[in-house]
Amino acid sequence: MSNPQELRYSKEHEWLSAAADGVSTVGITEHAANALGDVVFVQLPEVGATVTAGETCGELESTKSVSDLYSPVNGEVTEVNEDVVNDPSLVNSAPFEGGWLFKVRVAEEPADLLSADEYTAFSAG
Repeated sequence: MSNPQELRYSKEHEWLSAAADGVSTVGITEHAANALGDVVFVQLPEVGATVTAGETCGELESTKSVSDLYSPVNGEVTEVNEDVVNDPSLVNSAPFEGGWLFKVRVAEEPADLLSADEYTAFSAG
């Protein structure tokens, strides 16, 4: 499993892209997608909603369980991935590409986000 170097990661297994014009993309990692199993339902935050780092902002339901989705940053949701809402299997098949979950205008980024190497070590342990 290879975690893209350009992303940052939370200990709740979300990834965050570098901000472009103040907006970052959020998704879950391949590690999380594999642990969940086949994702069959995705509930995402609403556009315009305020999200808080480490707080629940949605949920992912798989054939095995329901898991909370956490925001890795503080900010305002600017877009949700309707493709994932319509086809939740994208979370499993392309967690770092088409399976992204939402975009957020970052107000504040916590200092405890991990690099790809740090996340790889964390998720292996």
